[in-house]
Amino acid sequence: MSFEGMQDRIRSARRIVFVTGAGVSQESGIPTFRGKDGLWRRYDVMKLATIDAFYEDPVLVWEWYNERREGILAAEPNPGHAAIAELERYVDVRVLTQNIDGLHQRAGSSHVSELHGSIVRVRCVSCGKGGERTDEFTKAPPMCGCGGMLRPDVVWFGEPLPQDVWGEAIIQAGRCDVMVVAGTSLEVSPANTLPYHAQQGGAAIIEVNPVETCMSSYMDHIARGTCAGILPGMVSLFR
Repeated sequence: MSFEGMQDRIRSARRIVFVTGAGVSQESGIPTFRGKDGLWRRYDVMKLATIDAFYEDPVLVWEWYNERREGILAAEPNPGHAAIAELERYVDVRVLTQNIDGLHQRAGSSHVSELHGSIVRVRCVSCGKGGERTDEFTKAPPMCGCGGMLRPDVVWFGEPLPQDVWGEAIIQAGRCDVMVVAGTSLEVSPANTLPYHAQQGGAAIIEVNPVETCMSSYMDHIARGTCAGILPGMVSLFR
């Protein structure tokens, strides 16, 4: 039993918050960043995921994100995403995700905070306006009506998280009864502080990951395995 000893705590929870990362989407065919086959082992982050890189070579950065966008739009939610969405039938569920792929929403989750933005949105580097752009695969960044370039609406290295999204994430972390850290090593700040906000509010913290992480020693319970393999078992506790 993946949640042995935690069943009552999970069943009695009024609100469950999931903090998710690339491991949730890996089984949908979307590469992780820091695993043995992760994207940052094959690409130079400083040439692809910073605002300076975009200004230096906007075509290179735009084409790389176009390639990723095409793969993400072709992917489908997996049983891990579906389980998180199904849990809404039984308990208040909030998702705080570091992923930019939109698969939680496509699986049916209603309350998703995208900490690192979305790859299917763009915004102007000059005026900040933007929106969803799922069919834009031009070879160069399109231009905004104000004359500025449109960039992927994601959080690049060296940039702060959107303050409204981060503020809401802190509130939800502090109000949950159970926090599930799923498919993420939480090596990136400030997302790695979310379990501490939950613990201060009295929540139990559960890790779902096939490998040990730098956060494992802080967890109240660990379920070793993939999110697609483990999370459907959480739904079964309510049936």
